[in-house]
Amino acid sequence: DWMAGFVSGDGSFYLTIRRSQEFKVGYRAEIGFQITQHSRDQIFMESFIPYFNCGKLKKDSRNSVLYFTVSNFTDLIDRIIPFFQEHKILGVKYLDYEDWCKAAEIIRARAHLTTEGINELRILLEYE
Repeated sequence: DWMAGFVSGDGSFYLTIRRSQEFKVGYRAEIGFQITQHSRDQIFMESFIPYFNCGKLKKDSRNSVLYFTVSNFTDLIDRIIPFFQEHKILGVKYLDYEDWCKAAEIIRARAHLTTEGINELRILLEYE
């Protein structure tokens, strides 16, 4: 449960909607999970990759910041969501997590490929 507590403070569940000519609806929707820490914690951050059995570490070249990021949809569905279903996020961030899971379901059902689905995702973004 320590990871759920840690993520409650330093993690984020994000949803982005961008214009894209690749899709008929004109938009691309993506979800992801991220933990941010100072670069001095690199060894600690590297340990998240085997812990979750997914993800990658990115460095911010402008600041002394590291990001553990999971953006692969299958990893999010098969690893991240089940983990946080078992180990609950604490505090107000749990509400963000619930909305993020709703977005994941919309994307899994491929409803994000419709105008209605994109609009549902936009409503979820308003509550973040």
